[in-house]
Amino acid sequence: MPEPRRGEVWLVDLGMVAKVRPCLVLSVPIGPQDRVLATLIGHTTSTRGSSFEVSVPVRFLQAGVFDAQSLVTVPHAKLIRKLGDLTPDQLASVEDAVRRWLGL
Repeated sequence: MPEPRRGEVWLVDLGMVAKVRPCLVLSVPIGPQDRVLATLIGHTTSTRGSSFEVSVPVRFLQAGVFDAQSLVTVPHAKLIRKLGDLTPDQLASVEDAVRRWLGL
């Protein structure tokens, strides 16, 4: 079973409506007593110009944005394969958008 880590980008099966798409892992590693879940933020190529969208140019993703309004928690079994890692600065910029969306 995959072991996603915060800051990694994975290809994830989000179901029929949301499709298979890249997602950034936001959750921390789980312990043996925890549910086998990961909290993710979806990447989309259909941008809307929202203040909650963050463009992170990396070679392993098409042009698009991580959308803080598309937070989702899924079982690790839905993660297909790791695509790459964001730098700490890139991760911080996405986390800032998530905090704004959540009002933190």
